Amino acid sequence: MKDLRAAYGQYAVVTGASSGIGEQFARRLAAAGVDVVLVARRKDRLEALAAELSRAYGTTGKVVVLDLLAPGAVDDLWQQVADLDVGLVVANAGFSFAGPLVANSLADELDVLTIHGAVPLQLAHRFGRGFAQRRRGAIVLVSSSIAASPVPFEANYAAVKAYVLSLGQALNHELKKDGVDVLVVSPGQTQTEGLDNAAGIDFGRLAGSKMDPARVARTALDNLGKRAHVIPGAVNRAADLMGKYLLPRRWSVRLYASIIGRALTADPGNAR
Repeated sequence: MKDLRAAYGQYAVVTGASSGIGEQFARRLAAAGVDVVLVARRKDRLEALAAELSRAYGTTGKVVVLDLLAPGAVDDLWQQVADLDVGLVVANAGFSFAGPLVANSLADELDVLTIHGAVPLQLAHRFGRGFAQRRRGAIVLVSSSIAASPVPFEANYAAVKAYVLSLGQALNHELKKDGVDVLVVSPGQTQTEGLDNAAGIDFGRLAGSKMDPARVARTALDNLGKRAHVIPGAVNRAADLMGKYLLPRRWSVRLYASIIGRALTADPGNAR
């Protein structure tokens, strides 16, 4: 892995840093000597993590307690870090609601669209413009391995993750000339609190092992500046290739419907 602090700047902003993949990004960045701005809603988690990273690596952690769904949240974040040498942003915060779209609350689904689509867009625009002006910086967007196909019972989530993948790959090309690296990482099933507590679905019913979130963060940072898109894990990469090139799209949709349908905690046939 390159010297991230020398390449991009003193600080990295990580959203969703209180647990899971975001926490592991923070840990790996601190281990590389980067000071981390920890962004999430749970103040106690963030403060404990900041203190731990400071003891372990001698880094400075700034805690920003913020609900990214609140109006103007990204502008608020920008103002809180305006005096810091921020050179890297990891857009990781997120959640999802499984089940038939029309059985879920529209407000919940709009929140999914906002946190996974609008917030990464705002982060990329706000910080990317600054990075381009100073001609160095990096942006990591977290998509998903299911972005390659429509996914019944995760319809909105899969669709917005496909948007993130497309956005990041395009920005990788646009910003490269300005010295800014953009990477999209697309994890498969990863052992996180979000997975354990996902609404409407029991991921324990799905076959296959869950990836360590530390591996996701490591794979992303090791490939930053080298690629536009990375999928951690050989099985996830094989599934991505199959979904893109081997299975007709209608078959892929039916396959996902069968897989996800078996893990739902409510019968989709009885949803109202």
